[in-house]
Amino acid sequence: MSYYEITGGRPLSGSLAVHGAKNSVLPILAACLLVPGQCVLHNCPDLSDVSATLDILRLLGCQAEREGDTVWIDASALSRSEIPEHLMREMRSSVIFLGALLARLGEAELSYPGGCELGPRPIDLHLSALRALGAEILEEQGALCCRGSTGLRGREICLSIPSVGATENAMLAACGCAGVTAIVGAAQEPEIIDLQGFLQAAGAQVTGAGTPTITVQGGTPLHPVEYRVMGDRIAAATYLCAAAAAGGEVEMTGASADTLTAVLSCLEEAGCTLHTAPDKIALTCRGPLRGIRPVRTAPYPGFPTDAQAILMAALAGGEGATMFVENIFDSRYRHVDELRRMGADIQVAGRAAMVSGVGRLHGAAVRSTDLRGGAALVVAALGAEGTTQVAELRHIRRGYQALDRNLRALGADIREIP
Repeated sequence: MSYYEITGGRPLSGSLAVHGAKNSVLPILAACLLVPGQCVLHNCPDLSDVSATLDILRLLGCQAEREGDTVWIDASALSRSEIPEHLMREMRSSVIFLGALLARLGEAELSYPGGCELGPRPIDLHLSALRALGAEILEEQGALCCRGSTGLRGREICLSIPSVGATENAMLAACGCAGVTAIVGAAQEPEIIDLQGFLQAAGAQVTGAGTPTITVQGGTPLHPVEYRVMGDRIAAATYLCAAAAAGGEVEMTGASADTLTAVLSCLEEAGCTLHTAPDKIALTCRGPLRGIRPVRTAPYPGFPTDAQAILMAALAGGEGATMFVENIFDSRYRHVDELRRMGADIQVAGRAAMVSGVGRLHGAAVRSTDLRGGAALVVAALGAEGTTQVAELRHIRRGYQALDRNLRALGADIREIP
């Protein structure tokens, strides 16, 4: 089993282009099922979750090829509606295929999805939204059997919470419905806007993404399209937090500051200097980070739960105290015990975690607990004294393309030991 070996204390410097957004490309790949022809996606990151998605598309009868950051998907010969358990268990977001398969074939059969264990993440909202559109869904022995035998019809869907996945599933299913669907209480994340952009480019009549109400006029024939996936705002936040922890001056290109307002304001309050331009974010950090006002995760445009562990890791090696409150997932402090191995002073009580900066963390042997928790350990190691070994890299590879190579390009002392 390979691991990262990181010697901290080296300031980062340079410019880095952010890869395509993991949370954007996965639903867009599922949306390709709606198009009876070839779609071309640019800026498609090379991640294990993307590879698993391409495997699912191939199993369903699609052609899927990659060259560099460009992927070709041809769903003309889509012939299967069943996804086996071993592929579903590889990632949580595989449930997004429900809406797309129902819209294109009128049926879908799959097991409950896997992915990072961040506590209970029921898919009830997904299922209730699809049932509202006319889908018949049976849940038997961990499997979901979905049919739209009487025909899917558009209607108003009210989401009790702004679930990103449920919003995306409803959007995709609504494209295959007769009539108009209104998704009320929709998630407003930038990745939702990106999915709408792809669907519109393919000819779908979808409006309202980025607001609480999304409207879909279903039944419009879709056509092949060429589309560029947005930059990954969480990857950009990770590299910025890495520079904040290690010190130095870095520039991220391909990422919009407008999608990271909550994270950037925290870094600025902690003592970093930030300059932004269209698709460019520059950060300078010359001294130890200081404690900031409480950080509470919330649906967009609030502070993203995916950046919670990463910012916490940077602040743990600074000065002063910061309280974190995790409002999205129940088990998103699993990285805390690993940060404590590096000398972090973090006390957890329920959904709250109090981080008291210790001035400097120290190297230790740690393991990734999940995707963002693994990235947090890398961030902590870059600012720590001595050498850190970060194991369980499979989690990190789900969401970061060539993390070690990119950090080396910025001057970090990091290498993968097989």
